[in-house]
Amino acid sequence: MASNRLVCRECHRVNDADNETCDACNSSSLTEDWAGYVVIAHPEESEIAKEMQVTESGAYALKVR
Repeated sequence: MASNRLVCRECHRVNDADNETCDACNSSSLTEDWAGYVVIAHPEESEIAKEMQVTESGAYALKVR
């Protein structure tokens, strides 16, 4: 999964490999250097989302370098 996706260094959102900016926060700071993957469906009910400070549903990287 990591080789064909980019992750935003700002919000950790997983983006398509051809994105130039993050779909969630519009940051241009995207990287291929990430590990772990979580899909958050209901951030208002998710302990992981609270820990990661995620407020929108979506796919997120757990570790971004």
